[in-house]
Amino acid sequence: MTRVMTWQQLLSSDRFGVSQGSLNLETARTPFHKDYDRIIFSSAFRRLDRKTQVHPLTENDHIHTRLTHSLEVGSVGRSLGTHVGQALALPDHMNASDVGALVQAACLAHDIGNPPYGHTGEDAIRHWFRDAENARFLEGLSDLEKADLQTFEGNAQGFRLVTQVESHRFQGGMRLTFGTLGAFLKYPWTVNYVSSGAAKKFGCYQSERDILRAVAERLGLIELQPDFWARHPLVYLLEAADDICYGLIDLEDGIEMELLSYQEVEDLLQPLLAEQWPAVSEELEQADNLRRRLQMLRGQAMEVMVNAVSQAFIKNEAALLRGELQGDLIDYCPPVIKQVVVAAKNMARERIFRDSRKLAVEIGSYSTLGVLLEAFLSAVRERVLNGEATFRNQRVLELMGRSAPAQHWTLYEAYMRAIDFISGMTDNYAAQLARQFAGYHPARTV
Repeated sequence: MTRVMTWQQLLSSDRFGVSQGSLNLETARTPFHKDYDRIIFSSAFRRLDRKTQVHPLTENDHIHTRLTHSLEVGSVGRSLGTHVGQALALPDHMNASDVGALVQAACLAHDIGNPPYGHTGEDAIRHWFRDAENARFLEGLSDLEKADLQTFEGNAQGFRLVTQVESHRFQGGMRLTFGTLGAFLKYPWTVNYVSSGAAKKFGCYQSERDILRAVAERLGLIELQPDFWARHPLVYLLEAADDICYGLIDLEDGIEMELLSYQEVEDLLQPLLAEQWPAVSEELEQADNLRRRLQMLRGQAMEVMVNAVSQAFIKNEAALLRGELQGDLIDYCPPVIKQVVVAAKNMARERIFRDSRKLAVEIGSYSTLGVLLEAFLSAVRERVLNGEATFRNQRVLELMGRSAPAQHWTLYEAYMRAIDFISGMTDNYAAQLARQFAGYHPARTV
């Protein structure tokens, strides 16, 4: 018998960490609009303003940070969700704008678990735990606990943050709706599927495995294998919104940093607008500078892509509800859409990601995060194993505040609290703290 997910369950407005029937006197905002507000007012979201998107610690105010990227992905996600919601048979308690708000909230949080220095920071943390010189830190952990650390994943950290760390600490976290949590969960499975080669990424640490199961069961996600569920259909809209913004915004940043020319980007995007190009071209001529011309071009291109992705979702709704859709929604759009997205990513990879200014900071991030991991993990390890801490390590633990472990915790629990603290840092704070930990060196006089 074929298993099918239902929108009635998938769009659950019940909140994780809150008992059903809890008093709620407000009627002006829907539960999904409240999710959006909870995320946007959180400290973790605010810190994204000083976290790398593509270009670390840039001084150009027009270059995207994780914050501006997340806001833009949320905006595109809202459009996608609203478009799709108009075509779905929705539960009585919802309308199309609610679907838009749900997807927007999930998009807003999609990078909230990223550490300093973005994807390079992720790799730096993995590298540190895999380094033979740090093998002693893994002693006493289970194989899956080791794998969580050696395969550190921003998506899993994000799930831990919104369900545990932020707001109501370890009492439901942000207490988001199950519907939003489902749309946020890009990889609803644990690290063992990465270790076995069945998946490239994962979305849940061992510490949140029970939470993942609770969310999946409440939403009616299809369990394909133990601790491995079919994705919530709206995850595909989140990923498409991210792809659209990456594909277009990375190129916009490339122009700002003078790594690409405007004409190169216009030539790449023009096929999307081939049918209406005379009218589009006439409108672009009204722009009084290249930056505004690019903004107008980007807006036109985004509209075409949003419409195409929405139609692809609606056409494939049945496969999505069966958990059988292979690949991304972009794959089911007209060929020109995928061609432009692939070409944009290739151009960014070849011309932007290899910029020497970016590479130099990324290389330095391995040393920065290495210093922090050595300091904080040494301190929490000593607290758990010895019950006490040396004077130096006690000062380190005091820096962690409420994240500092208790003596009776397991080593894994203590390590995860240290990872929470480090991954939550901004690029600037991580660099500053690592310099301070490395020691004060007064300027030499000749």
